[in-house]
Amino acid sequence: MQSLYWYVNRLTGMSAPEISARIGHAAMGQARRMGLCTARTPPDPAIRSTPTWLYAQASLHGDSCIEAAERVIAGKVSVFALPDPETGSVRQWNRDPLTGVVAPLRFGPSIDVHSQAEVGNIKYLWEPNRHLDLVVVAQAFKLTGDAKYLHGIRALLESWFDQCPYLKGPNWSSGLELAIRLINWSLVWELIGAAHSPMFEGGDGKLFRDRWLKSIYQHVHFVDGHYSRFSSANNHLVGEAAGVFIASCTWPYWEDFEKWGENAKQLLVDAADEQTHADGVNREQAVSYQQFVLDFFILAALAGRGTGITFPDDYWKSVERMLEYVCGIMDVRGNVPMIGDADDGFAVRLSQAADFCPYRSLLATGAILFQRPDFAAKSGGLDDKTRFLLGSNGWAALSGKVAMPRAAVRRRYPEGGYYLLGDGFDTDKEIRMLIDAGPLGYLSIAAHGHADALAIWLSIAGREFLVDPGTYSYHGKPEWRRYFRGTRAHNTVVIDDEDQSVQAGNFMWRQHANARCKKFKIETDHETFIGEHDGYRRLDDPVTHERQIDRVGTRIEIVDTLTCVQAHTSTRCWHFSEQCRVSMSGSEILAENHGITMRLTANDIATEIICLQGSEEPVGGWVSRRFDVKTPSTSVFFVDRIEGITALSATIQCELGQ
Repeated sequence: MQSLYWYVNRLTGMSAPEISARIGHAAMGQARRMGLCTARTPPDPAIRSTPTWLYAQASLHGDSCIEAAERVIAGKVSVFALPDPETGSVRQWNRDPLTGVVAPLRFGPSIDVHSQAEVGNIKYLWEPNRHLDLVVVAQAFKLTGDAKYLHGIRALLESWFDQCPYLKGPNWSSGLELAIRLINWSLVWELIGAAHSPMFEGGDGKLFRDRWLKSIYQHVHFVDGHYSRFSSANNHLVGEAAGVFIASCTWPYWEDFEKWGENAKQLLVDAADEQTHADGVNREQAVSYQQFVLDFFILAALAGRGTGITFPDDYWKSVERMLEYVCGIMDVRGNVPMIGDADDGFAVRLSQAADFCPYRSLLATGAILFQRPDFAAKSGGLDDKTRFLLGSNGWAALSGKVAMPRAAVRRRYPEGGYYLLGDGFDTDKEIRMLIDAGPLGYLSIAAHGHADALAIWLSIAGREFLVDPGTYSYHGKPEWRRYFRGTRAHNTVVIDDEDQSVQAGNFMWRQHANARCKKFKIETDHETFIGEHDGYRRLDDPVTHERQIDRVGTRIEIVDTLTCVQAHTSTRCWHFSEQCRVSMSGSEILAENHGITMRLTANDIATEIICLQGSEEPVGGWVSRRFDVKTPSTSVFFVDRIEGITALSATIQCELGQ
């Protein structure tokens, strides 16, 4: 008879040590539910002045900042795809604004946050509780000195404390959510004047400060006892450690914070190494989470630097390599492929500019931190977020550095599994094709990876043509979750309508496809990539997919060789940007985007050609640029019957115009 460990491992991919640890964690949770091992009565804080780690200065978008702050204190908060923001003088912090479901106020860690009946859509409930919008109100106070913004912050915090008592409700269920809240509370604290803010004047103000500090201690105590481990030790662990470390720098008022802060720092140092490939690719294989984790790493290190705590050189080298990858995959107009999951998650939101780009902002920050002209050129200039973090005169004013000579473009990221073909990089003649031959994702569950082995992304002259359609949604729409993370939603080949890797839940994969690059050669007039994956070797009649891509000038040849014994159906998928106008003539597809065109031709006669535009049955023809928002686009599928060894060929001709 098989052991319980064996069955759980088959269902979840968890190892025996992880299963044991989770059982122990559940036991500790039961003890805390009974009032043991909690922080209901924290020690008294030894309040003292501490150095600031933010810069006080005028904003480049001060009017936008003040306008946003006015909306926040008026109770108008937009959350993801909600067409009408919530309006009200007192927020309902335990209510999902999308469905209206009010979550129960029972022991937080026991709440099933994935239950629609119990909490509604947890992403919508949690997002306002991260308190990113409180920071913009604090920025408005910093810019204007108007006390009404202090009153607005206090009213919001008081209502949160009233509605979210310690350990009760969904806002006490996830260590990551508490950690992000701590980071934003730290920014608010710094911007309003820290412990000696006018907000805390008088007896009533001191009582409020004490109430806030009590919650801060309880937050840090909770996160320190709920770190994500084993298969969950991904971006969650980084965010949790960053929250605890930044809290220890901002509020060094308790002896416990020194110990917890040192532990959190070591977790960050370890994660920078363990969660980052040597080439700078985050091991979650998701570009959006690369930006999310980079923010945690940078914010923690800056908070430490502001208080005299230094991080080792290897930590900073990991950060720099991560930024090099972002810089390398960004096209000349700032587009970045939407590889892997994305949920519009941000650690902080320090800019209210309508055209704010988190990736360009990170490069601006990196340009100053590492004196990198290539980062500066791609950043497009200094933004408000970078100004608040590093000052308005960083690196002799970044805005004067964007025209500096560019470094050679890195073409291969072998550990992360990404390869870049193209020409005219960072010019108006740019051809940039990124090829994915990397792992599915991080650790056994690969939570945020997509089944995208050997998929391609193509940008011409800074205009996207063949795109990764994105993520769309996490909870509440399982059929869409399956589609957007599945193979059919990527520019690669599907066999028998099966995904390359086997999905086992919204954030879990039971079987992983393994991809590898067999050849990558760059010559003056000819570039070649050859890769393969084994995802379909699991079929009763195994199928191997090899993809060869050759670029000569503006012409790209793609040959997919499929090796099997019996008959199968193959589907070559081509997903076009929603900005493209797509037309078809026989087996030729013409796509145009802002005067730039490409022609995609099937060199073989496909059994069937299917063109979908915003289709729900069958699903296809969608792009999701924002969480929970999808936009009609065009997807074309070349369907063939294969048997034995079959080579299917297509040609892309890039037409750059004059």
